[in-house]
Amino acid sequence: MRLRLLVLLALLITAPAFALGIANITNQDAVAGLKQALTEGSAAAIGKLGVENGFFSNAKVKIPLPESLQKVEGLMRAMGMKRQADELELAMNRAAESAVNEAKPLLVDAVKTMTVQDAKKILTGGDTAATDYFRGKTADPLAKKFLPIVKKTTAQVGLAEKYNAIAGKGSQLGLIDASQATIEQYVTKKALDGLYLMIADEEKALRQDPVSAASSLVQKVFGALK
Repeated sequence: MRLRLLVLLALLITAPAFALGIANITNQDAVAGLKQALTEGSAAAIGKLGVENGFFSNAKVKIPLPESLQKVEGLMRAMGMKRQADELELAMNRAAESAVNEAKPLLVDAVKTMTVQDAKKILTGGDTAATDYFRGKTADPLAKKFLPIVKKTTAQVGLAEKYNAIAGKGSQLGLIDASQATIEQYVTKKALDGLYLMIADEEKALRQDPVSAASSLVQKVFGALK
């Protein structure tokens, strides 16, 4: 039934509304309804993450220590470095919580510049087609926005600087993945992954129950197709 609704809405965008016997729904309303739904969904995801403990207390997106540090974490704690390890993990998540709020303008712009063709692909795509669209449009510019914010927060933890010095050399030797060459790069990637994961959750919820989860315009469009 859900797939049928999506296909019908895709047809509505590219054909006269009356062709489906829904005279009060226009093509413009169909596209506007989708844009409104995506705007609300992305805002909801940011609202959940861009607050204190938005990452740190959410097991789905909490950012752990980099793998290279996890391997020696037990030894670090045994050597009395538990506090430093805990401080770094908290700082990484706080950095992500601060950075993710910078995503809203770029996500809104991605919605505004969406074409009818983009809308068709989203509506007839899989459960995360809109999230994939957002990632393709915003991942690179968001990484540039996140990086300095993350660096400012993690730089306050001494262990971060020590990690960067060691991991940087490890990356050059091919011993450490390039995405983990610095704490800032690692946290930025994890923050983006967490953001798109939460947007995907919002998208899935919308597709499963569009009427109750969306604005009045989205209710009008999706409700008329039932």
